[in-house]
Amino acid sequence: MNTLALNEEQRALQQMAADFLAEHGNARKARDGDAGLWQRIVELGWTAVQVPEELGGLGLGAVELSLLMEEMGRSLARSPFFATVVLAQTALLHAASEDARQRCLPALAEGARSATLIFGPGLDARAATLTLRAQREGGDGWRLDGDAAQVLDDGSVDVTYVAARIGEEDGGDGVALFEVAADAVGLRRTPLEVWDLTRPQARWQFAGVRLEAAARLDVPGSAAAGLARAQVAAMLQLAAEQVGGAAQCLALTTAYTAERVQFGRAVASFQAVKHRCAEMMVRIETARSVVRATAARLAAGEGSEAALQAEAAAARVLATEAYRFCAQEAIQLHGGVGFTWEYDPQMHFKRAQWASQWLGPVEQWREALAVQLLDAA
Repeated sequence: MNTLALNEEQRALQQMAADFLAEHGNARKARDGDAGLWQRIVELGWTAVQVPEELGGLGLGAVELSLLMEEMGRSLARSPFFATVVLAQTALLHAASEDARQRCLPALAEGARSATLIFGPGLDARAATLTLRAQREGGDGWRLDGDAAQVLDDGSVDVTYVAARIGEEDGGDGVALFEVAADAVGLRRTPLEVWDLTRPQARWQFAGVRLEAAARLDVPGSAAAGLARAQVAAMLQLAAEQVGGAAQCLALTTAYTAERVQFGRAVASFQAVKHRCAEMMVRIETARSVVRATAARLAAGEGSEAALQAEAAAARVLATEAYRFCAQEAIQLHGGVGFTWEYDPQMHFKRAQWASQWLGPVEQWREALAVQLLDAA
């Protein structure tokens, strides 16, 4: 039976991540140091955490990855980790064939490649939302066309994994997963001006990108279901990142209000401020408990697919609401300086707004959770 308590190795991993990112976090640093941070993350083995040992990974699981993601969210580290590990690796683990996993995952685990993932807008995995279309060309080859308006891309990724619509005669469920090199002929990448500077994005335009038959990675007829599972697993890790961001908002707020003085007293001593900080703590711990419990069940293979999706949806909703609430409260309790560049709450507020829309907006998951609960009743 799983508990919420971390074992000694997990606590050590989390503390090591916290110490490393506190020292080397780059949210306020120039972009020219990003490659160095990424190389250090690779050397620490974080890119191999969830990859099976037989594919060159550490063979750990969702709990360990969620601990890393929580610390990433706390520090707002700018790196390809989320795109490469949480998105690309997860899609391969759930939606690619065994041959494709053996070919693609080792390079991602050892950090020899960085990658990103393209679903529909906001990384929605539902087939109806996909904006890219793949058509047969030249026998077994493919032609890829379409526009992905927002792709997680800091300019350094080597490859993308693309969910595209195909004809029903080509795959049963009308969806396929392809591997596309970032420098493919016919592919144009345009950096975007984004609100959250710690999460760079780009527009990817595919105009007749030609792919070999081997570029298709899924088992025909299973891509849509596999990508839906990947979306749920990635959503849980995004929730872990949101919990870390919310926890940092509370830490920043308690530190600032303890130093700020009004009417001859520290602001932290006012009862109203204590109540607001207590509410932040309750929301954070509630979300963290659901995230860790769901990650433990996912790692152990416990529960049905529907049950795990419901629990991940609950984690997503609670973490999203906790992060937005804590970011807003942090700005309010910092007073006027909360909006300024010199203080971090404004950066967390931007990340909280961004995160609320990716991997499906929270309204979508709240509705999905309600439907499952009503069906079960």
